[in-house]
Amino acid sequence: MATYVLIPGAGSDSSYWQFVAPLLRAAGHDVVTPDLPCDDDSAGLAEYTDVVVDAIGDRTGLILVAQSMAGFTAPLICERVPVSLMVLVAAMVPVPGEAPGDWWANTGQRAARRAQDVADGRDPDAEFDPVSVFLHDVPPELIPAVMAGGAREQSETPFRAPWPLPAWPDVPTRFLLCRQDRLFPAAFQRRVVRDRLGITPDEMDSGHLPALAHPAELVERLERYRVGLGL
Repeated sequence: MATYVLIPGAGSDSSYWQFVAPLLRAAGHDVVTPDLPCDDDSAGLAEYTDVVVDAIGDRTGLILVAQSMAGFTAPLICERVPVSLMVLVAAMVPVPGEAPGDWWANTGQRAARRAQDVADGRDPDAEFDPVSVFLHDVPPELIPAVMAGGAREQSETPFRAPWPLPAWPDVPTRFLLCRQDRLFPAAFQRRVVRDRLGITPDEMDSGHLPALAHPAELVERLERYRVGLGL
């Protein structure tokens, strides 16, 4: 049995994992789904890390799964508790000293997203639509429930401070790229992951939120990683 620690992205909470957690528990694993203080202006990455570490407690056999912005928090957790595997899902990958708020310009995300919108026939200057950007491949019948819960205000505080680690932690790391991600386009992510982690990401057909759109496949991928490391 492993302990899966599932960390949501910006402006989200544990409900993001509502379809994934039961599948992992049914497979016999312990699952921890902490709620980050994303709407607390006094909380930064250090406080996010504290919340997750406190939720883990004395559990072992940890598999850390980080969605989107949680790519900044997950490595900090690895410095505090013994993580066996870190899986980054459609995640931001920081470099030492980089504030999350600077990541967008440093990586060229805005230009990459604009180019992908144009290539796909979307208006790159259209007003931001969370359904179009994040939920385009979520089953339509689930969208009202997803929109009603799990969306929280995201404080700007954690975006301001530099990422404090001097290097990426010495923990086995996998990256799962989502080919239909409209926020972090696939070609963009392939480049960022190669340049910053020195690895080739694995890929699945999904938009930015696979835990909502394709939970069974995401769980299958996670379990494949676990078995591959003998966990």
